[in-house]
Amino acid sequence: MKFISWNVNGIRACLTKGFEERFQELDADVFCLQETKCQQGQVKLDLLGYHQYWNYANRKGYSGTAVFTKQEPLSVLYGIGIEEHDKEGRVITLEFEEFYFVTVYTPNSQSELKRLSYRMDWERDFLAYLLSLQEKKPVICCGDFNVAHKEIDLKNPASNRHNAGFSDEERACFTRVLESGFIDTFRYFYPDAEGIYSWWSYRFRAREKNAGWRIDYFIVSPDLEQRLESASIHTEIMGSDHCPVELVLK
Repeated sequence: MKFISWNVNGIRACLTKGFEERFQELDADVFCLQETKCQQGQVKLDLLGYHQYWNYANRKGYSGTAVFTKQEPLSVLYGIGIEEHDKEGRVITLEFEEFYFVTVYTPNSQSELKRLSYRMDWERDFLAYLLSLQEKKPVICCGDFNVAHKEIDLKNPASNRHNAGFSDEERACFTRVLESGFIDTFRYFYPDAEGIYSWWSYRFRAREKNAGWRIDYFIVSPDLEQRLESASIHTEIMGSDHCPVELVLK
């Protein structure tokens, strides 16, 4: 099974930059989006052979997630059951026979870490949610986690040490996710790979210089380790300030 996750930074804008062609080329069994930035009825995608599930933020033009899947899930859940978190359309959970599939768009801590306190509440509650799912069956979770975990995961770690996405607090939260048993699938296959990122600022010709961050992930429950076949980051695909990330399971 092939899974793709892509923060499109506005699906309407991405549609003008070849999204549908990339979608067909990647031919995933499950394809999910973060930061769709649209409301119900604003986008109509004709994706033959796929079931579509969208979660919209209450605020217009903000956040939002979507999942397109060839196989119809047993059930679909929007959010994590906590009102404070669920008004921004950040999580969709699909239940399949052998696992739960979760896509997430983690809140950004913002300039000067002004939303860090909320982010810490989110991290605690979201990990608890994943672990509650895992009690029933294994979990595949993917999306924009808005954190570069280690110095190897961004181009300029020293100058970003206390910035959103590379604060000690955020990195410690991702460490806790891994300590709870989840596997960072890209690092599972490429523990020492450098210079491979999934997000680049639109400023300062960052993508041209490959001054990026790896903040988009697939993490999986330890029970799925034996099914891991490959993980990749499609740095060649344009259309957003992020590129798609991929996981293939046997």
